Order: sequence, then C-alpha cells, then structure tokens
Amino acid sequence: MTGRLLGIARKARPRGVVETIDHAAVGITTGIAGDFRGAIKPGGRGRRQVTAMLLADWRAAMADLGDPPLAGSDRRVNLLLDAIDLPRDKGARLRVGSALFEITGECDPCSRMEEVAPGLKAALTPGWRGGRLLRVVSAGEIAVGDAVALEQQAFVEAI
Repeated sequence: MTGRLLGIARKARPRGVVETIDHAAVGITTGIAGDFRGAIKPGGRGRRQVTAMLLADWRAAMADLGDPPLAGSDRRVNLLLDAIDLPRDKGARLRVGSALFEITGECDPCSRMEEVAPGLKAALTPGWRGGRLLRVVSAGEIAVGDAVALEQQAFVEAI
C-alpha cells in the first residue's frame, strides 16, 4: 500500500511558530532541516527526531471536537500522511520520498494541544491518533506529494 505526504512542518525552537514547507532535506543526525527537534543530542538515540500523523486520525479527532476550523499543522507534527495504514509497532520502517524512517513509538499529545483547542489533547489520545515518533534511518529529500510506503513491518520477537 502506498500513501502520500500531504504536509511538512518544522519549528526552529521549542514552542516556536510552525512553518509549513513544500520540501526538505532529511539528515540522519539532523532530522528535517531547520527543525529544532531533529538534532540528536550527544549520547541520544534520536527516537523523536521526526513526528508523523495520519490525516484520518486528525479528521477523527476533529470530528470528536465538532469539526473546528483547524489545519493539520495545528497539531505541530512534522509530517502529515494520507492513504496509508501505519502500524502501531516500534521498529516498522517507512519510506517518504528518498528518506527512510523507523517508528520508535507513539507521539503522545501534550498539554500544548489544549492551547490550540479545548479538548484536543483528549481527542488525539486514543489509538495513536496523536501520531508516531520517527528516527531517521537513511537521509534523503522529501516533498509534498511524495509517495509514502511501509518498507518493513516491526520485528516481533518470539517468546
């Protein structure tokens, strides 16, 4: 199954203004160029370099809130994806444009979402609606409209 990259956003600093862009370079140690969170700290693992959310999850959260006039970038995630079913498993890998990412966990909505709209944090909480945390596995270029494909399901260790 192949999906589509609908949006790219970045923030130059914590709590900074969200800038939406059409394309970006993605680096192994830098994440999305110009986004403060992408840089791996000394000794860090980069498990939160990039954040991604599904459009269907955003729409479900908006429906729960009565469809307020909010844009996907109001969620403050880096990538907005459509037409793909992403697993809720750590270790799954997805290709966006020429960059490869690994899902490292759930992107829990923070209290900042309440500043965007009352009730938004709760609306984003169930079923990984808030998105996924990603680590950059392979650097590349991404652009709005790029294909998004699941390349590898997570490895599940037998017990």
